[in-house]
Amino acid sequence: MKVDVEAPTPELTAQLIEGACRDVDPEVPFGLYLHVPFCATRCGYCDFNTYTAGELGSSSSPESWQEAVAAELESAARLLQPKREVSTIFVGGGTPSLLGADGLTRLLDAVRANFDLAPDAEVTTESNPESTSPEFFEKLRAAGFTRISLGMQSAAQHVLKILDRVHTPGRAVAAAREARAAGFEHVNLDLIYGTPGETDADLHTTLDAVLSAGVDHVSAYALIVEDGTALARRIRRGEMPAPDDDVLADRYKILDDRLSAKGFDWYEVSNWALDDAGACRHNLAYWHSSDWWGIGPGAHSHVNGVRWWNVKHPARYAQALVDGALPAASSEELTAEDRHMESVMLTTRCRSGLPHGLLDDAERVNAEKLCADGLLTATGDAYVLTDAGRLLADGVIRRVLWG
Repeated sequence: MKVDVEAPTPELTAQLIEGACRDVDPEVPFGLYLHVPFCATRCGYCDFNTYTAGELGSSSSPESWQEAVAAELESAARLLQPKREVSTIFVGGGTPSLLGADGLTRLLDAVRANFDLAPDAEVTTESNPESTSPEFFEKLRAAGFTRISLGMQSAAQHVLKILDRVHTPGRAVAAAREARAAGFEHVNLDLIYGTPGETDADLHTTLDAVLSAGVDHVSAYALIVEDGTALARRIRRGEMPAPDDDVLADRYKILDDRLSAKGFDWYEVSNWALDDAGACRHNLAYWHSSDWWGIGPGAHSHVNGVRWWNVKHPARYAQALVDGALPAASSEELTAEDRHMESVMLTTRCRSGLPHGLLDDAERVNAEKLCADGLLTATGDAYVLTDAGRLLADGVIRRVLWG
């Protein structure tokens, strides 16, 4: 049964969540995503559920958000049966580093107060370079964080300006080095390519900086112009061109060639790591349809085939928990068809590939045709995207599912 995602009753949403949390499989990896909705400024390309101080006014604060997060963690721990051990934690946003090291430590303490962490738990926080320091990283390492993800986007000043990023071009690399010096073995730099005005030379300059930083992970995403953003309005007014698909493909090839030459291997279409240990285990859990609970305003969760998402505004989120209710805005129960489609979509994007056994006869025929077209290759028991296939991954997935 698929629940009407437009307007299910709060009672039905609560019943679905509570039912999904009974008799969960303890062998399925379980992670926590914690959403920090605060930003100092709003980037022109961003459509995430984030708020500046001026947008929130007096209706919410980091303190009330922290209290609400602790309450949702308590609810999650109470509902999940049997008790789940946490394999991965990812603190995202927004700008988690605006909480400071003390605020992030308090957040991790709230997790530990409600859940047992696996001995080898991966604990990641996103950070913006301008709100970090050597002391910040040292405190996080001492608190138990194991991985840092820094938003770099570009090393070209004019590209950062178009994206409304406030850090200077060299700050992300400096922050990465500070994190490594503080004892973080796993450090990621996030890039965006295809920004209007970016040149091939700009991307090469960015990659020169990335490869000098000593990181073991790089994420790189093509710029997507989201409706309702400041960037979308500027493009609609003709102030700058929209990203060009052919240019994006060329930039992706530059990225892959440069990273591969320095020992980075892709393990998901937009992610490269120096070795298996450097791969983000939390994101791998998403791509392999494991269970996770999203804590915070607007956060999404998936447990036992049920997905739900929280109300977006921090004040409404906090009030729901004060009232003793789950802060879910809506939910859906995935059908067998939904699960199959999502498994194909997600595993195809991974280097480990699309398992042969996941496909029905018609889909297997489709996959073999894609092999003949040079977009997939059959390796062992999986179909894996070729270099050409990665550039057309969404189309490959559609052809596997629907020919």
